[in-house]
Amino acid sequence: MQALQSGESSVRVTLDADGNPNLHYPGDYNIAVRGHRDLAYREEVLDRHGVAMQVLSLTTPGTHVEAPAVAARLAALVNDEFREAIDARGRRFTALATLPLVDPRAAAQELERAIRQLGFRGAMLFSNVNGVALTDQEFWPMYEVADDAAAVLYIHPAHPVNVDMMREYWLMPLVGFLFDTTLAAASLVFSGVVDRFPRIRWALCHLGGAIPYLAERLDRGFHAFRECRAHIERPPSTYLKEFYYDTVNFDQGALDLAIRFAGAGHILAGSDYPHQIGSIPSMLDAINQLAITDEERAGIFALNAARLLGLSPGG
Repeated sequence: MQALQSGESSVRVTLDADGNPNLHYPGDYNIAVRGHRDLAYREEVLDRHGVAMQVLSLTTPGTHVEAPAVAARLAALVNDEFREAIDARGRRFTALATLPLVDPRAAAQELERAIRQLGFRGAMLFSNVNGVALTDQEFWPMYEVADDAAAVLYIHPAHPVNVDMMREYWLMPLVGFLFDTTLAAASLVFSGVVDRFPRIRWALCHLGGAIPYLAERLDRGFHAFRECRAHIERPPSTYLKEFYYDTVNFDQGALDLAIRFAGAGHILAGSDYPHQIGSIPSMLDAINQLAITDEERAGIFALNAARLLGLSPGG
């Protein structure tokens, strides 16, 4: 936050009536409420709801909105501070690295540093990078690093493509984010990126957007269209069932569909806290109401993430 306010960034920071920094960047803005910027307060919130550990990541604005040199510097700053937070606060937090995706080679180098020096198990990517798809070969050096380390790459939506149709009614976060994630995941599979880098563990925010709902249609495309078989030899759903999906869709029917699609072992408790439409209580209620076994519920609440991130079950 101090770096953004210093003037070196393309992000403009204002304060709202409640004293919260508002971060303005191309095409969007974000309100940094107390939970975004005060880890001591955040710990109090987690204690209140009985959450033992939380995975930190930097969502909007990602460093890809900056010039390449600034992006690399700010990404390294964020990752160093993530490491400091983990060290200072015991086993309350872990983190996924932030990468300067506007410069893919710098992103590969920062991912290597985050994994080898800082001890992170992966990074968060955005569903597109200033309109460039994650399938672009310029990102392959980053995927090579991730594949070598069997890293987790967690896809969070960013400024969606074709956003001009989403200017009203908050349709960008309500609809655009979900379909940008869907588009990114489907493209990664059909392009052969997932096949080419088989050791990467892919995870999707917001219950995968529409992936569980549309997977059967993607398979029909695989069988119907030669282009959909150009880079893969098996139906896309077989890859997508290997992805992980967080529970940031609190609808019982949607959660049940995702579990039936990918299996309870690939579902991760997620709340979107502290974003405006996130909710830890809604997450807890939704998971507790699922008609699943106690073992499956324990997996969704903690054990699946612990296994994915290489943490002990108690973590």
